[in-house]
Amino acid sequence: MESTTNQPNTITHQSLIDELKEKRKKIQQGGGQKRIEAQHAKGKLTARERISRLLDEGSFQEIDAYITHRHSDFGMDENRYPGDSVVTGFGKINGRTVCVCAQDFTVLGGSFSEVQGQKIAHAMDLAMQAGVPVIGLNDSVGARIQEGVYGLAAYAELFWRNTQASGVIPQISVMLGPCAGGSVYSPGLTDFVIMTKGSSHMFITGPEVIKTVTREEVDLETLGGAMTHNTVSGVSHFAADDETHALELTRQLLSYLPANNAEPPPAIPPTDDPWRMDPELNSIVPVDPGEAYDMHQVIQHIFDRDSFLEAHRDFAQNAIVGFARLHGQPVGIVAQQPMILAGVIDIDASDKIARFIRFCDAFNIPIVTFIDSPGFMPGVAQEHSGIIRHGAKIVYAYSEATVPKLAVVTRKAYGGAYIVMSSKYIRTDLVFAWPTAEIAVMGAEGAVNILYRKQLKEMDNPEEIRARLVGEFKEKFSRPYTPAASGHVDDILIPAETRPRLIASLELLRNKQVSPPAKKHGNIPL
Repeated sequence: MESTTNQPNTITHQSLIDELKEKRKKIQQGGGQKRIEAQHAKGKLTARERISRLLDEGSFQEIDAYITHRHSDFGMDENRYPGDSVVTGFGKINGRTVCVCAQDFTVLGGSFSEVQGQKIAHAMDLAMQAGVPVIGLNDSVGARIQEGVYGLAAYAELFWRNTQASGVIPQISVMLGPCAGGSVYSPGLTDFVIMTKGSSHMFITGPEVIKTVTREEVDLETLGGAMTHNTVSGVSHFAADDETHALELTRQLLSYLPANNAEPPPAIPPTDDPWRMDPELNSIVPVDPGEAYDMHQVIQHIFDRDSFLEAHRDFAQNAIVGFARLHGQPVGIVAQQPMILAGVIDIDASDKIARFIRFCDAFNIPIVTFIDSPGFMPGVAQEHSGIIRHGAKIVYAYSEATVPKLAVVTRKAYGGAYIVMSSKYIRTDLVFAWPTAEIAVMGAEGAVNILYRKQLKEMDNPEEIRARLVGEFKEKFSRPYTPAASGHVDDILIPAETRPRLIASLELLRNKQVSPPAKKHGNIPL
């Protein structure tokens, strides 16, 4: 018998490497060229193209690329792709490490499967352990029906991780296609949602189900399009013009955020004069309290040039929230907008403000508040919808926050609006007022009508007397000097001085330390 011990081995190092390269090439193709072309025909990028545009060039490191699903029902044996329907890994944005999960619509419509859940869970675990942000690029038809309860369990694992990561690492959801059914709760649990106009949709139940149940006709864009969720529901924080814009917004947003809750927010070398005092601020607030002005102009004059990134811009526009920089340092801004509903606080504004405050506090971002509000929105609809409960969220969020807190009363600070909007005795560090500030229980006209109602009815010239009483009330209660005399206001500023004063105050408070009461957690009035 001929010996075989000396026969050459056909497996070589090069053949092993060539095999690996072929497998990698197949993985890069996702669901195949036809499905890639179909994705492009819709004006959409593939998962890998999106990752390439989001991250710094050449920085992406993929993980779990070879995992496949284990199911065989409904012909699933013929739909087994390496990596399944999501691409996961890590890379860098402006030199800072992030983890990323991009649903791949070319593989079974990006459907959420047991394997997709496993891969995203692994990426999120790595992000938590490393203390880096996690970004989800969402484009999926929803749950993979063929897998039954296995996919649902994977959803639960994902939602649990979203919750555990909340307040520990920033979580950003970028909606680049459909997101339906249970899938929407993962973005709903993250810190920020960016939606793309025209191509992204979020909804619990689709138009067909709604029509079946309620006989109501509704189109997809109205039901859950980008502008619906940016203007009506408040689910989305940013509306992008297209995918490129959405990814640019993601990079811009991250530039204000620390990698995790144990780090300070990322500062940049200052490019604006810290002593700049714009004289336009001195006359920006009208002397007539009934005349509106744009709070955006106040923000633009005070903070570093072109640094303001507004969140929730199209939702509850009577309130303004967003990020900016003061002498290169990121801060969170909360403000009223007198041009919309006179800056009154309603239910949506309450939710918008409270959520933003809690995010800033979780991630060590100082909060600067500008107050000009006549109070809470009156009316039966607001009362029945829970304005008390929602408004209480603001005072809870400010009271709970331990980051540096600065406040500037530009004009009206009446009643409950004065109290909840970062007032001195809910532990705001420094409260400033402009000469136009009116700090009182209510406006002078309303106060006089209540305090002197009986007397005015008995007088021959009530309007003349009312005018005099209103003037006296304003002099005593509606100017900033009385609150300053009693310590409710720390200083009265010439408006142009506001920028350098805020910069100096933040410098003082940079290492602020507060020890809150020992407890598991509070019970915010949700």
